[in-house]
Amino acid sequence: MTQSPRSVVDAMFTAFNAKDLAAALATVSDDTLWVHHGSQRMPSVRFEGKSGAEKFFGTSFHAMKIDYFRPLTFIEQGDKVVVLGEESYVMEGIDGKLSNKWVQVYTVKNGLITHMDEFATSAAPDSYMIVR
Repeated sequence: MTQSPRSVVDAMFTAFNAKDLAAALATVSDDTLWVHHGSQRMPSVRFEGKSGAEKFFGTSFHAMKIDYFRPLTFIEQGDKVVVLGEESYVMEGIDGKLSNKWVQVYTVKNGLITHMDEFATSAAPDSYMIVR
């Protein structure tokens, strides 16, 4: 029986939280593409192929001290899983704590993640312009 897209993404999040590189990489295709579209404090970056995903996970596991990482809402439609979440961490080479709200969009085909797009904001809520 084929795994649902949501179960594949859940398995990846479980591996991510356990810092289990082999298990995380087992959820992605050889030609996977992971794109972080940048935020106010983090640059945009593309992680291409399984070796790129390995660098993504390796950076997350070793260069980041994560205070919390919370996937909050999941929306599944066909081969897509959209996840809304939040995180807080300190990262080597960047001053201060980073707190982000994010949306990640996963495409899962044949039981593997083939694509992930992340859209995040690190803007503090008190920095928003208010329009009434």
